[in-house]
Amino acid sequence: MSSLKGKDPKKTEPSKPKMLVSGIYKVGKTWFSLGFPDVYFLDVEKGADRDHYTDRLKANKGVYLGPEDGTLDPDFIIGQMKALSTEKHRYKTLVIDSATKIFNHLIAREQERLAESGRKDEFGASKKPAIAFFRRLVMWTTRLDMNVIFIAHEKAEYGVDSKGDRTEIGKTADVWEKLPYELDLWLHATKRGPQRLLTVRGSRLLGFPEGDSFEMEYAEFAKRWGKDIIEKSSTPITLATAEQVAEINRLVELLKIDSATTERWLEKANAETFAEFNTSQAAKVIDSLNAKLKK
Repeated sequence: MSSLKGKDPKKTEPSKPKMLVSGIYKVGKTWFSLGFPDVYFLDVEKGADRDHYTDRLKANKGVYLGPEDGTLDPDFIIGQMKALSTEKHRYKTLVIDSATKIFNHLIAREQERLAESGRKDEFGASKKPAIAFFRRLVMWTTRLDMNVIFIAHEKAEYGVDSKGDRTEIGKTADVWEKLPYELDLWLHATKRGPQRLLTVRGSRLLGFPEGDSFEMEYAEFAKRWGKDIIEKSSTPITLATAEQVAEINRLVELLKIDSATTERWLEKANAETFAEFNTSQAAKVIDSLNAKLKK
């Protein structure tokens, strides 16, 4: 029997959007995100608690969590994403507003810790916890069967001109620099008179060619992505049982599997520990390890 696992690409399920929306303050990023269905809104900035925002959120069957609930705590955010991934619920869209705030908050917190301990902030040391957190965010984003929208402010983007001098060449998202490239789509929000537009800055999708612009409205976005995909109910994953995790650990120790191999398993499964495998992934690893025992 062949060990090849390839399958018909046309039988794969279309994925829900995982995207970044960046732009200047008050351009309409939050308002746009609140137009999505059944929003689970993590308000990191305490910027969407006014009546017109909460009315829009409630009209679209959304719920709200703010800093007073824990949205500035990275463990709280990851915990909510784990719950949304593994529990049955009615929510279809997760919004984190803003990724800029939590990223810069974690950097500032680490800078303060370094200063108190008398250590210098060298070689980007203060950014390490923030980057590690965002890597975890991306991992759980890929596992989450929901639309996911990260909102970010913008900042100047610098490059080198023809004379070799450093100069501003445009605007970019004020967030972990790799986040736009870890997601399906990066949209830049702008306002031209009364018109609010989204321009595609990065994309893996034929329906969103780079440089293309369209109205900053949910209906227009849904028409391009597929309303049936966006509004489809989420399906939770079932995490590995305690018995499965214990069996993997037992077999790994028994067979003396090296750490490089187990790291590859975790990376392939988008997991940090064996406990974050789903039941199917855990079963495959156990079957593979048991096969090694029989050789």
